[in-house]
Amino acid sequence: MTAIPSGLGRREFLQVTGAIGVGLLIPCQISRAEARRANGGDVNAWVHVAADGQITIAVSESEMGQGTLTAFAMIVADELEADWKNVRAVHALADQAKYGRQSTGGSTSIRMGYDSIRKAGAAAREMLVAAAAATWGVPAEECRAAMGTVLHPASGRHAAYGDLAERAGQLSAPAAPAFKDPATYRYVGKPVKRLDSHEKVTGKARFGLDAAVSGLLVAQVVRPPALGGSVKAVDGAAAKAVPGVVDVMEIPHGVAVVAETFFAASEGRRALSVTWDDGPWASLSSESISTMLRDLADGGADARNDGDAAGAAAAAAQRLEAVYEAPYLAHATMEPMNCTAHVQADRCDIWVGTQAQTSSVQTAARITGLSAEQITLHTLYLGGGFGRRSQTDFVEDAVHLSKATGRPVKVVYTREDDTRAGWYRPVTYNALVGGIDAAGWPVSWTHRIAGASIVAQFGPLRNGIDPAGVEGAANLPYHIPNVHVTYAVPELPITTWWWRSVGSSQNAYVTECFLDELARKGGHDPVAYRQRLLQEHPRHLRVLETAAEKIGWGRNLPEGHALGIAVHECFGSWVAQAADVTMENDGPRVHRVVCAVDCGQAINPDTIAAQMDSGVIYGLSAALWGQITLDKGRPQQGNFDTYRVVRMREAPRVETHIVNGGDAHGGIGEPGTAPTAPAVCNAIFALTGKPVRRLPIRTG
Repeated sequence: MTAIPSGLGRREFLQVTGAIGVGLLIPCQISRAEARRANGGDVNAWVHVAADGQITIAVSESEMGQGTLTAFAMIVADELEADWKNVRAVHALADQAKYGRQSTGGSTSIRMGYDSIRKAGAAAREMLVAAAAATWGVPAEECRAAMGTVLHPASGRHAAYGDLAERAGQLSAPAAPAFKDPATYRYVGKPVKRLDSHEKVTGKARFGLDAAVSGLLVAQVVRPPALGGSVKAVDGAAAKAVPGVVDVMEIPHGVAVVAETFFAASEGRRALSVTWDDGPWASLSSESISTMLRDLADGGADARNDGDAAGAAAAAAQRLEAVYEAPYLAHATMEPMNCTAHVQADRCDIWVGTQAQTSSVQTAARITGLSAEQITLHTLYLGGGFGRRSQTDFVEDAVHLSKATGRPVKVVYTREDDTRAGWYRPVTYNALVGGIDAAGWPVSWTHRIAGASIVAQFGPLRNGIDPAGVEGAANLPYHIPNVHVTYAVPELPITTWWWRSVGSSQNAYVTECFLDELARKGGHDPVAYRQRLLQEHPRHLRVLETAAEKIGWGRNLPEGHALGIAVHECFGSWVAQAADVTMENDGPRVHRVVCAVDCGQAINPDTIAAQMDSGVIYGLSAALWGQITLDKGRPQQGNFDTYRVVRMREAPRVETHIVNGGDAHGGIGEPGTAPTAPAVCNAIFALTGKPVRRLPIRTG
């Protein structure tokens, strides 16, 4: 019989652990002060020790390639004294009552959950030791845990965790278990093979597209071609005549073709006739947006105002003005948006790769009229999130259609559907003025930002500032005595959303490139310039100097090569990147990127390196080609032929160096993206003498 802690029923226990067997279940309340401010609640994890010795960590965070499931398991395994071969991790079901608000984003999983998940492992270890001591009638102090076994050295007795699990489950969890010395950890801080690798390589892992339910229908949703548009009239006769098409119906996001197969839905969609009302913004273009932002830039609210930037610039020995522009960007997840829902009279099941379990459940409850307790959300693996899967539009579509048809429905967006659906990284216009003294050092910095706001769609901005819009700009780390940063928001119909590294993705590019311009105007080496201006910021300096050293900054380079560098802090981590670039007939070629990262204590160095690789490629794709342009209110890019990404033959060699100064945990999923564009652009500037003030670098 399983011992279940108070407040958790058998049905709930089986839901949380996925019916993984009997044994010891440890609830762990993860305190996340910063995440609570952003997400509105705490997150729970559960550590389960089964009778057969299997240890399972049910994690409420999503696994989208960033290694969360493995990292949580490593932390628990070390404190629990577990044998890694007996450890696994699974997604917990969505349940706000148990886990608080579930949402994965902002690179928060480990940095906000480390202490509490560590506590859960330590508590489980002490409970197993106490169970063994009680069984043998000896003091717990005479026993110790080692590799999945409790030992009593004085008598030579030992017992496996699985044999002790049931008795341990009858004990109360200690409020303040003793932690192990991290120096004795077997797993944390060392390269560990990921728990999900085998099932992903063998095709056993279940992603959203793999969801299969008896009686399943498949749907495609046609959206208005102009952003802000709506349906005027639908003629579904030809679509319904396509074999396999079940129905054509309007839903809030557009017109859906529901069929027995994806192919039938696609054919029905081609035959569908929809007349659209393009709405009041049908004349909108990228050029008109740029003009709108330019006109707004001078009237922004103050995000930072130190000293007298305008006066210092006027009195400076030299003055530099520049305008930098960053475009709208799509997320371009490799697995297209999809969701499977089955709405019944008294329940709703959802199978989805999502970053937003709680929001998805709330959305389903609103559409169906069911309570949150009647909705079961199964979190599947995500084929790329990047912030896009923290939206719920694809969940809404599936729930609406299942409710209307009475059958389970899988909604699948095509690449074009998603690329043209909105939810873009905001566009920004940046007007900068810098002043330098006679020795070339900066005395004044003014940065006026005009850009679409993510936060504004949730309500009025506090003091006119979107914190995401000015991150990486308002907290400029360089020692400049007079700094003025402003922010202005346009009225636009284009939905914006979190994109990997959020505001830092634009502002690192703008600030690091403009700093290079000031350095070269003042006659200084870009690395030496940063070193002098970052003396009060040791973590910036550590990564900057490591990246510069490892790429060989200052050495003689092969003809046609140049180096660029950038350093940036976001999501609690510091990253510097140095890029080796040449200019070829068709544009820049990035040969090598050296990345230095300080994310505090490293959990799995292999995962950190993988995330830096991923961040560099993602950031490089955006820097070279990424843009969503508009004409007559219509996004012009659709698939990867017009929304290019880096291909294998174009990918640079990336090497990562982990710099650890013993600081607190930082995020790792997003910080690697932000410095890539400025490092590459600064190398191009060094080669050509012309700064790259508008992205993307290449348009063909």
